Amino acid sequence: MGPDGLRALILMKRRQVFYNGGSHSVLTPSKNMPTGRFPAPPTPETLHLRDAAWHERSIAQALDHWDGRTDLWVFGYGSLVWRPEFEYLEARLAQIHGYHRALCMWSRVNRGTPEHPGLVFSLDHGGLCRGRAYRIAADHVPQTMRALWAREMPSGSYIPRWLPCKTPNGPLSALVFTMDRSDPSYVPGLSIEQILGIVRTSRGRYGPCSEYVLQTAQALEAAGILDPELDAIARALQAPSSETL
Repeated sequence: MGPDGLRALILMKRRQVFYNGGSHSVLTPSKNMPTGRFPAPPTPETLHLRDAAWHERSIAQALDHWDGRTDLWVFGYGSLVWRPEFEYLEARLAQIHGYHRALCMWSRVNRGTPEHPGLVFSLDHGGLCRGRAYRIAADHVPQTMRALWAREMPSGSYIPRWLPCKTPNGPLSALVFTMDRSDPSYVPGLSIEQILGIVRTSRGRYGPCSEYVLQTAQALEAAGILDPELDAIARALQAPSSETL
């Protein structure tokens, strides 16, 4: 696919989102940032890492309905598809409605730094998302939740929700990490040029941002999950930069 077709696909699939009164601020990147004009990432001072006590309160709130005896489901749509890092009894392909997968969150820990943020996937409003649902044994729930919160919620940028999922074996309710649109990490409406520039040049505690995006695309493809927008981004990341922009 040529650059015009690639850009058209991204623009066709991306919803136009207005914020901050219909516009967003931009900055001229420093020598350490990719070239071009980018939405201004949050300043390092806005990063507030959550401690264990905050995680425990957040987990307790998320599990308020749980009886302590029933197995629970967790829905993965990004790195949880290819690196869940917890024990599970069963995994199913699953689909949720009302949210779609998007590179709409600045990553200032896992795939970037406070000074040079990367991007990670979140679930933004609208559409649908296919991923993988994991069944967690009841007696493993507390330690699994703590590990998930430490991994996914270092700064609390997600809103954990229980959402209905469709699976080949019937419906279920799963814990899903959705985007907190009020969080400074929320960055909607990026162009493909902006996504590629940020992803190619960022890395965090878990490694390069580009690796994260490519491994997610490969895992979804291996599972038979179609995501044309992510596929287009992955192809562009693998191609020489002169061929993608």
